[in-house]
Order: sequence, then C-alpha cells, then structure tokens
Amino acid sequence: MKRLAVALLFLITACSTAPHPAPAHAAVTQDDPAFQKTFRHEFADVDGVRLHYVTGGSGTPVVLLHGWPQTWYGWWPVMPDLAERHTVYAVDLPGLGDSTGTPTSFDKATLARYVHALTEKLGLRDASIIGHDLGAAVAFQYASQFPQDTTRLGYLDLPLPGPAIDARTYRSLSWHIAFHSQPGIPETLVDDEVRDYLKAFYPQVSHQGSAFGGTATKSPFTDADIDEYARTYGKNLANGFELYRALEQDVRDTEAARPVGVPTLVMAAEGQARTIQGTAAPRMTNVVRAVDVPKAGHWLVEENPEFVTAELLRFLSS
Repeated sequence: MKRLAVALLFLITACSTAPHPAPAHAAVTQDDPAFQKTFRHEFADVDGVRLHYVTGGSGTPVVLLHGWPQTWYGWWPVMPDLAERHTVYAVDLPGLGDSTGTPTSFDKATLARYVHALTEKLGLRDASIIGHDLGAAVAFQYASQFPQDTTRLGYLDLPLPGPAIDARTYRSLSWHIAFHSQPGIPETLVDDEVRDYLKAFYPQVSHQGSAFGGTATKSPFTDADIDEYARTYGKNLANGFELYRALEQDVRDTEAARPVGVPTLVMAAEGQARTIQGTAAPRMTNVVRAVDVPKAGHWLVEENPEFVTAELLRFLSS
C-alpha cells in the first residue's frame, strides 16, 4: 500500500512539474533568449476583433505593421535593436497571424482604424508607424486619418494604390496581385498546400528572384520562418487574399485621403525607391529620405537587416 501511495505521489508531482507546451502563438519564440529577455506576447480586444501583438523595449513608441504573406514575425530581425531605444509594438493585422475575429473590411483605411483603436487602448499618442508591403498602405492610412497621434511614417516597399496607379494598372504589376484579387479562386487552388505555395513564392520577389530579373529559387526565409507563416496563413488563407480584393476601395480611399505631412521615410528594394516615392508623392508631402536597400528585393528586413535597422534608427531619432 505504501509503495502504491509513493508511486501515485511521484506521478502527481511529475505531472505538475512537467513543462507545458507553449501556446501556438508563442512556439516560434519560446526558445529564443533575445525574445525572452525583452519581449512578450499580448492580446487586446478592439472593435469586435482580438488583436495579437508583440511588445518590448523602452522609449518612444514604434508600431510595426506587416504585409502579405507575413505576420508580426517579419519584423523580428530588427526588433531587438529597435527596442534598445524605443518601445516596440509589432502587430498582427486584424484577421491575420494570431489575431482573431473578422474585420468589417480588409481595405487599408478600415484596418488602420483597428490599429488606431489598439494604440488608443494602449495610451499611445505619439507613435511612429512603420509598415511594409500592404502594411505600408495601412500605415499611410493611419497617418492620414490620425495625424495628431502620428510622429513619423515609415513606408517600406509598396507602390501606393491611388492617384498614381489605378486598380486595373495595379493588378498588372505582378501575376500574384491579379491572382490574389480573384474571388474564391486562390484559396481554392492553394487549399492545404499553403506551405508549398509560400515556399515557392518567397524567392520570386527576392533580390535574385524572377521579379527582379533573376532566377533564384532559394528563399531568404529559413524553414522555421516558412513553418511559422504556413501555420498562421493555414488558418487565415482567405483573409490574406482579401487584402488584395480590397484594391478598388484602397484606390478610392487613397484618392480621398488627407495628405500626410509628418516626416516620412521611404525604403524600397534596390533600384526601386524613386519609383515607390513617385507613387506616394501625391499623398506624402514630407518625404525626408527615400533610400534603396542594397542587395535586397522585396524582403528588405530578411535580405539586409543591418541596413534596414540602421536606417530606421536614424530616421526615428532624427
């Protein structure tokens, strides 16, 4: 009897002290000492959706907004250095990443209002807003709608839909924009092959990829990166494509937007900064610097994190 009691006690103790697996949203960061030292995962309920964001550091607030097909994690290579001087908030856009619930629309003006509801809840009144890809369009709309709460705008590698480029022309810029804009078709074809699709897509718009005249097939993302993005887009596949289906509304909203007068940094793939700035010029009136990222295609952060970090720190401290 005593042996049985001892055995039961051992099992109870072992079960209570055994490490619990990390929740899905934290699995990619649970073994990273740089993350554990400075950052944490948080959630906030705003306007009917639950937003996931990662925050850490100290100093003036910097809000980071991702594009497709990424999440907050796309900013990870630059976040530790930014956090040494700033309080960083890397947000999963509504309906994407580990944010849950469905926004009323995926047009970028609407998404910007969700992000602003989050920053209001967090008490941020003087944030710098930095966006990449379609997240850059959200950042632009944030700065346009809420200039009193925006100190700087970082606009990374996205032709701005609007006065300079109408929706039809925009869809002709790349096969994937036209494909992703089709109602119902891309998610039907991609279906449960999300990881394979993302793995094939990432190299195409890299520095040596076909979009820049090369033939690269090697991704600038690690297998672990791709696994993380496949995990989140596997459950939000259609929502990701809705970012593109909102293009007509995005053009109308940009045309109607108040010009952004806060100091603005434009960063783009090597050789593309002047073009990107040209599309933004009608609506961004205070571009203090427009810079190509050397040896980088669309994936600025992954392909040249040191350069991007230095440019962001210089801009944020100017």
